[in-house]
Amino acid sequence: MNPLHQLESFGQSIWLDNLSRTLLRDGGLQRLIGQDGVSGVTSNPTIFFKAISESPYYRTEFERLKSNPSLNAEQRYEALAIPDIQAACDLLRPVYEKTGGNDGYVSLEVSPALARDAAGTVAAGLRLKAAIARANLLIKVPATREGLTAIEQLIAKGCSVNVTLMFSLDHVRDVAAAYIRGLEQWVKSGGDARAIKSVASLFLSRVDTLVDKRLEALGAQAMTLRGRSGVALAKLAYEEYKTIFRGPLFAALAAKGARPQHLLWASTGTKNPAYSDVMYLEPLIGPETVNTVPDATLAAFRDHGRAEATLERDTDAARAQFAELARLKIHMGEVGQQLQDDGLKLFADSFVQLLALMG
Repeated sequence: MNPLHQLESFGQSIWLDNLSRTLLRDGGLQRLIGQDGVSGVTSNPTIFFKAISESPYYRTEFERLKSNPSLNAEQRYEALAIPDIQAACDLLRPVYEKTGGNDGYVSLEVSPALARDAAGTVAAGLRLKAAIARANLLIKVPATREGLTAIEQLIAKGCSVNVTLMFSLDHVRDVAAAYIRGLEQWVKSGGDARAIKSVASLFLSRVDTLVDKRLEALGAQAMTLRGRSGVALAKLAYEEYKTIFRGPLFAALAAKGARPQHLLWASTGTKNPAYSDVMYLEPLIGPETVNTVPDATLAAFRDHGRAEATLERDTDAARAQFAELARLKIHMGEVGQQLQDDGLKLFADSFVQLLALMG
């Protein structure tokens, strides 16, 4: 049996971290949904840059848009991206309906230039939500301080959100709190609690890349800790998730039909070729979670992945990993903040590159 299909039996959704008109028009995404059980799609400026610059299906419309002087580069980009997001939402609509709105989502990111602008993020998120007009859309917002304010306000206005660029347990806690505050306001205003969906995207491979670099600088005795921090972070984040969303803090909202904010494992393509190409899938399979994967990682798990309920195993080892890192003066809160800052710059640079492409 295809191990990707087995993930559903353990309560985990598999999403594709990719989108293009080639995938849409050549039937690739439909095949992944039908044959592999892919039940969602995430996108970002880097993905759209690659899609628009490589796929022949954009060429005619791209030239038409570039010849229109009344449009700026961002408007041209959105004119290309929005139909792709709508088409992906439509392909995943049966999943959305089958799961009662719990799965089958497509994410579109607000401009990275708004990462420190709460009001601008809210305005952009609501504008994109209205333009796409699909119930299974998630607006992607970074977990910056200003982003937390925007997340709360978007949820309070009935907008479903994918929170991105999370790298620490502090990010997990702060994002969950913003989601709950927004839900409370939405319900208080008369909104249907079940109409809101949110996922919280925790980036993993980048954690190992940075922590491993610091461990290597400490010498041979620290080398045994390499390649373990991303998975340890995810396992401890899941413990936080259970405390928050299966406990009294969320009980009143849950009684009204509110959905927990599921953790989403992101940055799951293995960066170090010495490590397993499924190292961010096999140890992190468990209920009420999502794993979004690039094409190569999806293919690797299809080929040789093992689907077992692993997420709640080895939590003591995860705590020990964090404790040993702290003993070595590698503090995961500081690591998470550096990675978020680096991620914001990377995404901003990618968006600048995309806008340059759009002329």
